[in-house]
Amino acid sequence: MTIPAQAPSGRLLPLLLGTGGLLVLGGVALFWLASAQNQPQTEGAVPVTVTATACEPMAIEVPAGPTRFLIRNASDRPVEWEILNGVMVVAERENIAPGFSSVLSERLKPGVYDITCGLLSNPRGTLTVLATAESAAETAAPPLRELIGPLSERKVQLMKAAGKFARATQALEQAITAGDLAAAKTAWMRAAAEWAGLGTVAPQAADLQNRIAPQAAWLAGRETDPAFTGLHRLEYGLFARSSLAGLAPVAAALTKDATAFQSRVKAFDGTPAGIAADAARYARSLSDAIAAGNLAPYAGEDHLLLAAALDTLDRARAVLDPLLSAADPAQAVRVTARLAAAHAAAAAVPLDRQANAAALAAAAEALAGINATLGLEP
Repeated sequence: MTIPAQAPSGRLLPLLLGTGGLLVLGGVALFWLASAQNQPQTEGAVPVTVTATACEPMAIEVPAGPTRFLIRNASDRPVEWEILNGVMVVAERENIAPGFSSVLSERLKPGVYDITCGLLSNPRGTLTVLATAESAAETAAPPLRELIGPLSERKVQLMKAAGKFARATQALEQAITAGDLAAAKTAWMRAAAEWAGLGTVAPQAADLQNRIAPQAAWLAGRETDPAFTGLHRLEYGLFARSSLAGLAPVAAALTKDATAFQSRVKAFDGTPAGIAADAARYARSLSDAIAAGNLAPYAGEDHLLLAAALDTLDRARAVLDPLLSAADPAQAVRVTARLAAAHAAAAAVPLDRQANAAALAAAAEALAGINATLGLEP
């Protein structure tokens, strides 16, 4: 016999309603807490707004040491914000979408720096970093003798990579001059991969970097802008338009810039702290770029470029691994595992951009912790 369902008694109904209300409120509270934890840490950050034409403010002053910047994009296109020391990129945050904000954390040394403000044609602002007692003590501290070997090894790696890039651009120019579209596409992929392998040192020559690989989104006229040069201009012609028309002078200029870049790398005097710091910065930059989907916007060869980029991060890790393993074996294992996870994400087909961005961000975090462990920063 079926027992008919009974409605809750008058005494139970308020209790059930009250319990349901508490569950709803609890769910809302948990959602709010989770959302708050996922927000970037903006407390104490220096606010910077990038408009279509400038930064607000155009002049910033901060004390030396760890600093966070909250960068808001108030323009109508994705922007990057950089801190420059001459032609060298000290720190950057790329691909900030219109209407969104991003936090950049960096340990800054005393000095006067330039800051970029969106489009490459926009005027630059000024960042003044004031000396403190702590920064003076850091400056006086001698470099660790044990890091001379890794520093020399890393420089040799980068010099060889710069030579490969210069030769790859020469082959690309020859294919374009010969009128061979298929060969030019193959040569472009080789040159682009070699350039991706130089991502840790490229910001040290920001003037050349802006000619070798400017993104169309960074330029007022996009693909039609006269400053749209180098690898991406060739990529646009070869892959988006399947044409060699007008590419010969672009390829010749790229070869010239690649040769100049090779000379810069030879003359570049790195620092022990720069090995890990540059690798961490590059991993963060890659994370931003792959999330926006513009490593190879016209050729669609993101797998190839990611693999080359991760190889150079691995080489940077490897030269420091003996010292890191001795100082903190668990951290050495963690750095290796994070990079292995990034390699696995990059090899997946189809490419999951969000998974790659997350893996690269995790690798960047691990790489960024190396210097403190090795005593290269307080």
